[in-house]
Amino acid sequence: MHKVQAENNRSADTHLYKIELPAQWGVDLYVKDESCHRTGSLKHRLARSLFLFALVNGWINEGTTVVEASSGSTAVSEAYFAQLLGLDFVAVMTRSTSPEKIALIESFGGRCHFVDKADEVYSAATTIAAETNGHYMDQFTYAERATDWRGNNNIAESIFTQISHERFPEPRWVVVGAGTGGTSATIGRYIRYHGHGTQLAVVDPEGSAFYPAWASGDMSVVTGQSSRIEGIGRPRVEPSFVPGVIDSMFQIPDAASVAAMMHFSELTSLPAGPSTGTNLWGVWQLVAKMVANGERGSIVTLKCDGGERYMGSYYNPQWLAEKGLDPAPHLAVINRFFETGRWDA
Repeated sequence: MHKVQAENNRSADTHLYKIELPAQWGVDLYVKDESCHRTGSLKHRLARSLFLFALVNGWINEGTTVVEASSGSTAVSEAYFAQLLGLDFVAVMTRSTSPEKIALIESFGGRCHFVDKADEVYSAATTIAAETNGHYMDQFTYAERATDWRGNNNIAESIFTQISHERFPEPRWVVVGAGTGGTSATIGRYIRYHGHGTQLAVVDPEGSAFYPAWASGDMSVVTGQSSRIEGIGRPRVEPSFVPGVIDSMFQIPDAASVAAMMHFSELTSLPAGPSTGTNLWGVWQLVAKMVANGERGSIVTLKCDGGERYMGSYYNPQWLAEKGLDPAPHLAVINRFFETGRWDA
C-alpha cells in the first residue's frame, strides 16, 4: 500500500491543453493529456486504482502472480505496478496488439500470453490465474468501482479543478471513449454527485457492443468482434459499463478515428493514438452542433495515449491499407468543418 501511495504522491497531474478553435465559433476545446503518466496512458490511473483495490481486499499478497486481460495500455500500466511491488505479471491479449505495447509490457518485466480472438481473453486470464495460484485483476469488472467517483484525486475532479479559471468553467460536454466503461462511470457519477450541468458523451468504435446496448437498452448485446481501435470497444457489454450516466453516445467509423488522430497530431503537434481520434470525431460533431445552435461553452476530452505506440500501425499507410482503413474521406470532412464550421459527414 505504501509503495503504491508513494508513487501517486510523486506523480504530478496531467496537463489540460486548450486547443485554439476559430474565435467566431464561441467554443473552447480542452484536451487532458493522459500520455504524461509514467506508463504513458490514461490506464495508469486505472492500474493504480485496481492495485489499491486488490491490496485492500486482500487479493494480492507477497508472491502473488497478477494476471490481466488487456488490449495493451492497461497491461503496460499494470506491469509497471507489479514490478514496483516485486510481483510477476502476465498480460492476456490478442495477437493484433501493437508491437510497441508488447515491448513496453516486457520492459516492465511483464509476460504476454496471446489469443486469437478478443472474446477469448477472459477465459484465458482466468485459467492462467488458477494455474499460477494468482489473481486475475479483471479490469472489465472492477474499473467502475475501484476508483472513488466522488473525488479523491480522480480524473473528473482533476478536470473540473483545472478548468475552473477558464471563461467557461463548467464544460458543456465531456467526451470519453468506452473501453472498460470505468472512465465514463467515474466522470458521469462525479458530474451528478456535484450537481454540475455538464453532459457526458461517450464514443464507441464500430463493431463494439457498448453503443448498440446503450441505444437499445439491451445489456446482453454480444458482437463477438475484435475492435480495430486499440484500447476501446469490446465484443460484449462489460460489467463496468454504466449506461445510466451517459447523456449521448456516438458510434465512430474506424477510419474516421484514424483521420481525427492524424488531424489532431498535425493541428497540435501532440501525436496521439487512435482512441484519441475516436474521442475527437465525437467532439467535432458536438462543436458543430453548438456552433449551429449559436451556443457558447467548452468541451473537454482526453488524449488517451501518445502516437509513438502506433508508428508501425495506425501511422503506417501500408498497415492501414492492409486493414482496409482509408482516412482520406474522413480527413476531408474534418477539413471542411474547420473551413465552414459545418459538419457534413
